[in-house]
Amino acid sequence: MSTFDTFVMVDWSGGNDRGPTPKKDAIWVGVVRQGHSIAPVYLRNRQVAELWLEALIAEELAAGRRLFLGFDFPFGYPMGFCRALTGGGDPLELWDWIASRIQDAPKANNRFDLAAEINQRFGGRGPFWGNGLKRDIAGLARRKDGYHCPFPERRAVEQAAKGAFTCWQLAGAGAVGSQVLMGLPVLARLRQRFHGQVAVWPFQPLTTPVAFVEIWPGLINPIVKIAEQTGELRDAAQVRLVARALSQLHPDALAEMLDVDAPEEGWILGLGHEDTLMRAASEPLQPPPLTNDCFALPAGAHWTPVDDALENIRARLRPFVGQESVALDTALDRVLAQDVRALRANPPLPNTAVDGYGMRHVDIAEGPQTLPLVQGRSAAGDPFEGVLPAGHAVRVLTGAALPDGVDTVILQEDVTTDGAAIAFHGPLKKGANTRKAGEDVDKDEIILSAGRRVTPADLALLAATGHKEVDVFQRLRVAVVSTGDELAEAGDVARADQIYDANRPMLLGLIRRFGFVPVDMGRAPDDRADLSAFLDRAADQADLILTSGGASAGDEDHLSALLNETGAMALWRIAIKPGRPLALGIWGGKPVFGLPGNPVAALVCALVFARPAMGLLAGEGWRIAQALTVPAGFSKSKKPGRREYLRARLRDGKAEVFASEGSGRISGLSWAEGLVELPDEAVDVTPGTPVKFYPYGAFGV
Repeated sequence: MSTFDTFVMVDWSGGNDRGPTPKKDAIWVGVVRQGHSIAPVYLRNRQVAELWLEALIAEELAAGRRLFLGFDFPFGYPMGFCRALTGGGDPLELWDWIASRIQDAPKANNRFDLAAEINQRFGGRGPFWGNGLKRDIAGLARRKDGYHCPFPERRAVEQAAKGAFTCWQLAGAGAVGSQVLMGLPVLARLRQRFHGQVAVWPFQPLTTPVAFVEIWPGLINPIVKIAEQTGELRDAAQVRLVARALSQLHPDALAEMLDVDAPEEGWILGLGHEDTLMRAASEPLQPPPLTNDCFALPAGAHWTPVDDALENIRARLRPFVGQESVALDTALDRVLAQDVRALRANPPLPNTAVDGYGMRHVDIAEGPQTLPLVQGRSAAGDPFEGVLPAGHAVRVLTGAALPDGVDTVILQEDVTTDGAAIAFHGPLKKGANTRKAGEDVDKDEIILSAGRRVTPADLALLAATGHKEVDVFQRLRVAVVSTGDELAEAGDVARADQIYDANRPMLLGLIRRFGFVPVDMGRAPDDRADLSAFLDRAADQADLILTSGGASAGDEDHLSALLNETGAMALWRIAIKPGRPLALGIWGGKPVFGLPGNPVAALVCALVFARPAMGLLAGEGWRIAQALTVPAGFSKSKKPGRREYLRARLRDGKAEVFASEGSGRISGLSWAEGLVELPDEAVDVTPGTPVKFYPYGAFGV
């Protein structure tokens, strides 16, 4: 969809350090990388932000990804200002001029003094105004009284942008002048550190790996307001939505927005294209397509060890499904598309952990004592009204909000009462039997990470922290195609030379157990044109295609031939038993896993290779099954060269294996409860030898 791989939107701040807790009016960053949205990032000050941006640029360059970095402050000043200060019309020289004079620290900076110094060059009454400090500064007025600007009040683009503020105003509601003075030096230093790899729009052609672009979140304000209504912080919502909008734009639409001539003042990307941006921000995220050669092995590769094959698959795939928001009651087993933050603390207020009586700790002495009771009580959902007077106690029930003044609770079993007062023995520890607000989870704390499959317990946590819906990846759709004239449909009358199609129902069942959506494409005959039509339909209906049979290089192995014709096929000869030939390719932009035709080999390859690949495509990350180490209940002498998987089950704490290793013995699959893995090297197994056992459940079956 785009000529960029990663889109980043930065909401800048010209103020001082905002502290460790995420809050508004700070620096926030939204990221969409190759169609995958990352939870908005909070950066407490410009020093932290500069280091973060430097690391991001270095990471994207190292990975070979093209980076679009959007910032929400002007890249240039009104016509004439640049030339008046630098003697030339290159706005990037002005960036360097400002960077050489700005001094910046988390708690202080000299932006107001520099603005005053600039004003003095033009008579002391402008162009800047808005002193936000307590001390007066000669040459910088607090208000516009007596103000005179020797340059245009606004850039040409700001005259066309509704509600745009002038960059000359440094303080007050809506002021952007401080953002410019404190933002341009950071961008100037990043340009210097990554010399020749960063281009600034619209001053330079975007032919480099990294682009700096001015874009304002206000262009999509209507949908930002909708996100705010769900409890999302405005700053976080707008960077998330702008990054999403940019990543969803068709390259032609983005090119049209970038086609601007503003060599000195700069421009706001997307101005006049607000509807296009809002539509793009509202659509579910869709990742870019995979390339035809993504499964190609290095030249000369022949037999591929299992671990190398897994790493090659992992390196070539990425999340391949879009994103959507779903209600909590339909979120079970869905994969979270981004980190989830608590919308409110849990508990939201300090409360009592027991049934008892609340009091002020300063009123508690040692030994026997009596406190009078106030009228009323505090119960869950029915809090006590008012403030507890000194020297009194109040009845409280479990889960009730602590009344104002109460900081300690005594168990009801530890007091006697006549209804008017309570008697008990002191002392008590301050805070006894109480819970602090946010003791479990603080507001804005990350409670669930992107890639997690939502569990019933997660639903409880989401509900308790105020969530009505969550952003998830769309379910991965996996098409299954069986190939071969020798196959008959289960239950039909089969010829003597036919076998029933056992692989397709097995694979469809596996996909369903994995939590994905199976798409049954039926059986394709041994005809290249028919198989091509089957694959076309599968690519239209699914995100991933699994085939069984036709994955080697024989005369009737049409899958390999078709993928070879498109230049999108790699036949991996993997050092594995059972299995070996695994055809990997791309058809219609969708990855294809060509599994062996033998049922045992098909199952092993599906579990070992296809299962982690599906998880990666579905957004849950790369997850390899975890094995149990158990004593062997069998004997076997294995030669070196291949990793072997034996059908096995646990009995009396030991792994026993199926009597036959033949790939056509389907009964062994049903008999087994998992797989024993034997290493690549030679090994002699005798009863009691420790072996790796993978229960089917370890693969999610």
